[in-house]
Amino acid sequence: MQDNIFFVGSGRLSRAASEKKHRLENDPDSRNSHMEYMPDMEQISSDIMAKVIEAMNAYDYSRYRQEDVRKALLHETCSIEDFKALLSPAALPHLEEMASRAKRETGKHFGNTVYMFTPLYIANDCSNYCVYCGFNCYNDIVRKKLTTQEIEHEMKVIKASGIEEILMLTGENRKTSSVEYIAQACKLGKKYFRNIGLEIYPVNVGEYRYLHECGADYITVFQETYNPDRYEKLHLMGRKRIYPYRFEAQERAIMGGMRGVGLSALLGLGDFRKDAFATAMHVYYLQRKYPHVEYSLSCPRLRPIINNDGIRPVDVHEKQLCQILCAYRIFLPYVGITVSSRENMKFRNGIVKIAATKVSAGVSTGIGDHENKYMRKDKKDVGDEQFKIADERTLDKMYSDMKSEGLQPVLNDYIYV
Repeated sequence: MQDNIFFVGSGRLSRAASEKKHRLENDPDSRNSHMEYMPDMEQISSDIMAKVIEAMNAYDYSRYRQEDVRKALLHETCSIEDFKALLSPAALPHLEEMASRAKRETGKHFGNTVYMFTPLYIANDCSNYCVYCGFNCYNDIVRKKLTTQEIEHEMKVIKASGIEEILMLTGENRKTSSVEYIAQACKLGKKYFRNIGLEIYPVNVGEYRYLHECGADYITVFQETYNPDRYEKLHLMGRKRIYPYRFEAQERAIMGGMRGVGLSALLGLGDFRKDAFATAMHVYYLQRKYPHVEYSLSCPRLRPIINNDGIRPVDVHEKQLCQILCAYRIFLPYVGITVSSRENMKFRNGIVKIAATKVSAGVSTGIGDHENKYMRKDKKDVGDEQFKIADERTLDKMYSDMKSEGLQPVLNDYIYV
């Protein structure tokens, strides 16, 4: 994989900014260490990162044979060794058997329900240079941060559609999207929604506790790639560059009282089988340390972004993606699995009948774009999107599609007393 296939053109950057971008891309010595915490980053005492990296480095998927896969599928409980076999190339000829087993596990623990939510992007300013992301600080896009009034207006539009859970997202810039700004959005969200998730930059334990007190129920953080060397080459500047601080975000959120945490790698950035394995092991070790927490997995693939349509996953086709999701379900039967609008309608309709338990609907990744989307208005005063989605169905359309497939769409499954 050539690293520079991800680079986005400088656009209207100043000469100094363009020179810095070029230096970061071409001179590794110009970058700060990706394994050293910044002064204000909280360090916790945890051995989970070391365990996950050790397990990932030791995973050699080429050594597994079809006999290993057949044995894994016969076992009532899926061991780590079984999971390794199910993720290996040797398992691809057994995809139908894996799907059948995954479907049984899903039905046993989740029935035929599929949960629905929608993301709400409230800002897209970012101080990181992550070379594959549409929000990165060197990408020439329209930046926007919603005011409190605009956030509430978007929430009213989403609420009117029937959605009862939102996932609020920002670009990763603590200055423009402060913890206080996000907390205010959480307080507003509690007026309209039953569940509020956050996909924001990682913060310290006390900050997660404050956001939880303001209304946030869970957080999602993508590690992007679990390979530290690959991570370094893709995250050239900003707080996101610090690998261990990002890795420990879910554990800090749990320590801060969050009810649930979501984990994922962004498939296509590195060796997708090792990244998928590491993601599941991350959940595995957290589950054993914090058994009271709700865990969810997702497996997004790279999508084209503004100014670079060439950003696409390498070697992660739908067959491989289905394999990963089935392996996740068999190995971690109690964990929720989310499939986002990065994937197309046909794939999502199929995978919710097998392994996935949660899908996004009525999606817009633009800033302040829900009114335009739901009211079918022309785009106006909207910040640019993070990536291009593949499934643009409304909530109503998605709800009816799920019903027609014999599934039970669910908008809320929590009762607060």
